[in-house]
Amino acid sequence: MQRLSSNDRIENALRGAIIALGNFDGFHFGHQAVAGKALSWAQDEGCPAIIATFDPHPVRFFKPDVPPFRLTTLNQRQRHFADAGASAMLVFAFDAALANTSAEDFIAKLLVERFGAKGVVTGEDFTFGKGAKGNIKLLKDYGAATGLSAKSAGAICDSDNVISSSRIREALTEGRCEEAGRLLTRPFTVEGEVIHGDKNGRELGFPTANIDMGQYQRPKYGIYAVKGRLPDGRVLNGAANLGIRPSFDPPKELLEPYFFDFREDLYGQTIEVELHHFLRGEEKFDDLDALKRQMKTDCDKARELLE
Repeated sequence: MQRLSSNDRIENALRGAIIALGNFDGFHFGHQAVAGKALSWAQDEGCPAIIATFDPHPVRFFKPDVPPFRLTTLNQRQRHFADAGASAMLVFAFDAALANTSAEDFIAKLLVERFGAKGVVTGEDFTFGKGAKGNIKLLKDYGAATGLSAKSAGAICDSDNVISSSRIREALTEGRCEEAGRLLTRPFTVEGEVIHGDKNGRELGFPTANIDMGQYQRPKYGIYAVKGRLPDGRVLNGAANLGIRPSFDPPKELLEPYFFDFREDLYGQTIEVELHHFLRGEEKFDDLDALKRQMKTDCDKARELLE
């Protein structure tokens, strides 16, 4: 699927598309409803469907010091958008210029003139433009004068509340990865390059594939039952430590999955690690033998849950 930049004019076959407009960080159940409405509309009109997103996230631009909170990378979003059926992903580079673009100019100069959009779909509470003054009402009213049609999709709720990225982040910080996965419609997944660590796991008989968490939301520190997805498509079961490894000095934050019955070299490869079940919190052990016994118990439990 093609990745488009908001700095470039859309030409040729992708001009005249229906655009699903939002942050779509987690591309969770609620986001999928917005995208689905755009895809259905595009199919009815016989035109392309584009799903747009923002990078960096606007919150990161306005509050650069906030802790990491991302639920997906751009590469992950592109795959999710393609799986949903979009023709392309449009990435808005959120910078000072975009932050200072008026809502009216966002509609007329970007959506209509630069992208040639035929229609746009947003969530009912989505805002845009300088001072967040743009909303679905402005899209419908001002857009109509420029030849742009607009529709909105209402919030999706479950028995507890509105499905939102904030609920997913809260579930992850509390170790409720099954709940996060239900709202996301898939397990929360960390994608990253396997890097060299201190080789502690190898010395203990549990060699791990170490991944830096980068800008991802930090789930609760502890031990998880996980699945790993390799570049060649293989899926591996395993157990992972996520945290600072209190039994070792110095503290170093890593996601360290150990894949069962797997001994191949993964250094330098980009893999995905899905968090399926939280097993226990991080602990500091008095000696390595006690740690090894606990690691075996964790792996046995993870095998049981994943099977």
